[in-house]
Amino acid sequence: MTPSVDSSPVPPRGRRVSETIEQLRARILGGEWPLGGRIPTEPQLVAALGVGRNTVREAVRALAHAGVLECRQGSGTYVVSTDELAPVVARRLSDHRMAEVIEVRRAFEVEAARLAALRRTPDDLAALDAALAEREAAWHADRLAEFVEADAKLHVAVVAAAHNAMLAELYASFGTALRATVAQAMGDVLTPERYVDHGRLVAAIRAGDPEWAAREAGEFLEHPTGA
Repeated sequence: MTPSVDSSPVPPRGRRVSETIEQLRARILGGEWPLGGRIPTEPQLVAALGVGRNTVREAVRALAHAGVLECRQGSGTYVVSTDELAPVVARRLSDHRMAEVIEVRRAFEVEAARLAALRRTPDDLAALDAALAEREAAWHADRLAEFVEADAKLHVAVVAAAHNAMLAELYASFGTALRATVAQAMGDVLTPERYVDHGRLVAAIRAGDPEWAAREAGEFLEHPTGA
């Protein structure tokens, strides 16, 4: 009797690499390999993932190109980001493209405010109030770096209140660019003419008025002088 032979098709090389990339990404996002930490060596990955050395090498190279991993000569490969879009946005961020960043902010934040007015929960409103209070405290204390961070935190809270997971993920990738536009708008010191009241934005979301919320979110970015 002729021995049976396993005739299961071998996945094409491109598909094996794609599947390996997804496995690596899952382990990074799952926290198995934390941000700043070193991932296992190539032989260890080959054994753990059950694929060939070349497949592992290509998958690691792809994630390094995406800005998620960084290969350091003589040291190993490290997790430098959990978000593949963030490094791309950061690489494209420069002063001469700041106008484009503002346009993208409007696209994100106007729709987020509109949705937040429709979907906000009591917990969302509490988070917005806390972020607004933190922003105001930083302003009155004349702490520029704290104000930039608090302002960004408030905008993130608005996006979270929209309850759109994809929007939140995309906006998270925009964090560096967001802070850069706020910092540029503020300059070296906090001055009264650069102050923008975000209390009305929070009030519009609390009132459940999507048009008012969208208008408040977009108005200060139309001709940006504040954050």
